[in-house]
Amino acid sequence: MTDQQPAADFPVIDDPAVFAEAVERLAAGTGPVAVDVERASGFRYSQRAYLVQLYRRDGDVLLVDPIAVPDVTAIQRLLSDEEWVFHAASQDLPSLRELGLDPRRIFDTELAARLLGWERVGLGAVVEAALGIELAKAHSAADWSTRPLPRAWLEYAALDVLHLVDVRDRLEAELEASGKAEFARQEFEATLAREPKAPRPDPWRRLSGLHKVRGRRNLAVARELWRAREELAQAQDVSPGRLVPDRALVAAVLAMPRTKQALAGIREFTGRASRTELDRWWNAIVAGRESDDLPAERVPSDALPPHRAWADRNPEADQRLKQARPDVEARAAELSMPTENLLTPETLRRVAWEPPAVVDAATVGDALRAQGARPWQIEATADLIAAAFVRAAQTPGEQDDPAS
Repeated sequence: MTDQQPAADFPVIDDPAVFAEAVERLAAGTGPVAVDVERASGFRYSQRAYLVQLYRRDGDVLLVDPIAVPDVTAIQRLLSDEEWVFHAASQDLPSLRELGLDPRRIFDTELAARLLGWERVGLGAVVEAALGIELAKAHSAADWSTRPLPRAWLEYAALDVLHLVDVRDRLEAELEASGKAEFARQEFEATLAREPKAPRPDPWRRLSGLHKVRGRRNLAVARELWRAREELAQAQDVSPGRLVPDRALVAAVLAMPRTKQALAGIREFTGRASRTELDRWWNAIVAGRESDDLPAERVPSDALPPHRAWADRNPEADQRLKQARPDVEARAAELSMPTENLLTPETLRRVAWEPPAVVDAATVGDALRAQGARPWQIEATADLIAAAFVRAAQTPGEQDDPAS
């Protein structure tokens, strides 16, 4: 922020010509670029950005409306060689990439704080711990598709980036002092390289409460109701749950009304579109009832069984996990970081479930790498996991494990 830009005066850039001039000024600044994105999660169907905030030393805070200025690629052209500073970059990168913005180098202040073992890693907590500045977080869950954006929201959005570069410098110094700078570099690179998750083959199965529905015909009705809601939500760019909540769709399936009037009479079938779009929902129920494409009640999954079932289903894997998990937790404590940042529980479970044929530090390291572990994580854990697996093979009987 310059002396000419008071804290409460952060106008939205909603004109392409003004945007072009502002980005040129930002490019003339110095050092890393702080970046943040505001979405309208829970309000809109899409995860698009409704506000992009940027700040660089010797420059102003920029609050860009990407709806009014849809071509923001000048940011990429002028600033792609600079380091971009985020807080929780994995949340913002997908929305930025939709806009054609894809940084080459990042610094993630949330990830850095986790690696340093900071107890609280939300943006407000990290800014306060690093700089002694308290941020209000009153508008974090606001509907950022609102236009015009209230003045108080804009100040909140600006402050999200205004202090981020100073926080980055403090965290970088601590990473260097603690010997964790290389850990952070690898984590930042992994964040940038992470591929988006593949779409689920049956996304309708994520309906909350679907476990109550029995029978393939009833599942077909649930599927058609979900599809009808998705179609309407996408057309109106409204979060599906705001039209008809999951619990209401499931209630309709469980009631299985015989007429449209009976559907309208279901008390639990609520939501702002539950009656205004009654024909839509009734047609979906009819389509499900008449469908020849009946979904399976159970679908194949590569998910591992819950650990409580391992002793019966794969007792050797159970022993391996029980031996290795405390050692990984102890190593994380030595490094003063959360266990999940040293090695995700899922990674350890998968390697314990299906270990290499010959167990040693090298083969366990290869198995960890195949699961996406970074070199620093492998170096910190492969030897102790291998030793734990060897102990498990030599330990008869079931081990007590309070955490299982």
